[in-house]
Amino acid sequence: MPPRRLDQEKLRSALDAQLVALDEPPFDGPASALADACVSAVLTAYDRGLKPEREAGRFAVRHLLEALAEKAPGRTVEVRVPPYAAVQCVEGPRHTRGTPPNVIETDPRTWLELAVGRLTWSEAMAKGAVHASGARADLSGHLPV
Repeated sequence: MPPRRLDQEKLRSALDAQLVALDEPPFDGPASALADACVSAVLTAYDRGLKPEREAGRFAVRHLLEALAEKAPGRTVEVRVPPYAAVQCVEGPRHTRGTPPNVIETDPRTWLELAVGRLTWSEAMAKGAVHASGARADLSGHLPV
């Protein structure tokens, strides 16, 4: 099943709301840069000690989870970033029902920092920011996306 595409109008609205919350002007770049601009704006909110706008956070997380699923296709590992999204990725044995044997769960900020390369897998694991279970629950070879 191909990943769902982000709704461009809703994404632009969420990004602009995040930019307003950061006292920055609305986004005026190309539509192809919306998702990456949203990730950047959400990370800026975190850097400033602010709670990101919910929809902007959701779009940023989904965008980078979908990028991971494209980079490492498969259904062996489930990556969960509550409350926003989850994807299955990484080649290998496929599960068909119930909780997959390889699960990774983290918070939105940690996921964004891992996905863009601000934080390494080993750093996140060492500080307990990622919960991973299963023999294949290791994304170090797939990050940053």
